[in-house]
Amino acid sequence: MSRSRSLPLAVPAAALAVLVAAVPSAQAQPGTAFPVKPVRIIVPFAPGGQSDIITRVVGQKLSEQWGQPMVYENRGGAGGTLGIDAMLRAPADGYTIGAGSQSALSIAQHLYAKLPYDPLKDVQGVVTLVLTPYAVAVNARVPARNINDLAKLARSKPGLLNFGSSGSGSISHIAAELFGDAIGSPLVHVPYKGTAPALAGLATGEIDLMFADLTPVTPHVESGRARVVAIAGSRRSSAAPGVTTLAEQGLKMQPIDGRYGLVVPSATPREIVNRINAASVAALKLPDVRARFENQLGYAIVGDTPDDYQRAIRSDSDAFGKVIKRAGIKAE
Repeated sequence: MSRSRSLPLAVPAAALAVLVAAVPSAQAQPGTAFPVKPVRIIVPFAPGGQSDIITRVVGQKLSEQWGQPMVYENRGGAGGTLGIDAMLRAPADGYTIGAGSQSALSIAQHLYAKLPYDPLKDVQGVVTLVLTPYAVAVNARVPARNINDLAKLARSKPGLLNFGSSGSGSISHIAAELFGDAIGSPLVHVPYKGTAPALAGLATGEIDLMFADLTPVTPHVESGRARVVAIAGSRRSSAAPGVTTLAEQGLKMQPIDGRYGLVVPSATPREIVNRINAASVAALKLPDVRARFENQLGYAIVGDTPDDYQRAIRSDSDAFGKVIKRAGIKAE
């Protein structure tokens, strides 16, 4: 006769409850406190840059709200992808947050053949913090006072106007390619190793025009060596309220905003995502934060929802992906 298998002993309900409670949950449960320990923010760029400054200003206010220290970790390289990859390797519990940027979330997947993550599936946008204004700047000798003048000049001399960028595949490169498509005239790309040398080339006349963040452009405008003919973003900048946007000047083109936000792994519980979002939005409403971003730096404060940020990441990805493919842009 075959030997019957022994059945497991029954466990009393009270004892079972104790055993279940002793097992740590992989995800935060509704109603649990957050955070109860230090929170790490990975900034995928070098210290002192825009992403670093923006993240630390908001991070300080999160620390004050939560009563927990923020631990900052700068992991630059490969257009921000190294830092985002590091964030995604951490537990999806809200205790590791990434500083989001277009280069790592909306551009990288179109430039690199083997990206270790899918920005549209693996990353969850938490909140857009600010939009930094991009300007269309020309060398002072270029006879253009607005975007229509510049478009007419480019069409009259196809392939003769050149533009500088901070490097192949950068947002400054992609923006100018989008502009060339929008006006129906090709422009010649002159890549530099960084924004500063490209702007120096604009000031000296090595290049005719450049899409660049307004802040570093301003000194060259004030010196009379460059001129801003439009704001490339979705709204005017408080740093140059008299300069109209591309859309206001009648050009149909994907707005170019420097979008900076906070992101987490997509598996992060929605309750935690919402808590980080709410704390960030509250931080952005503080008078000293508004003064720093809007008055001192000329940034546009956003403070949107996680779904809004996610849609913006996808919209930028769709627009940038098309021009990257059309222009055959490759990562350097």
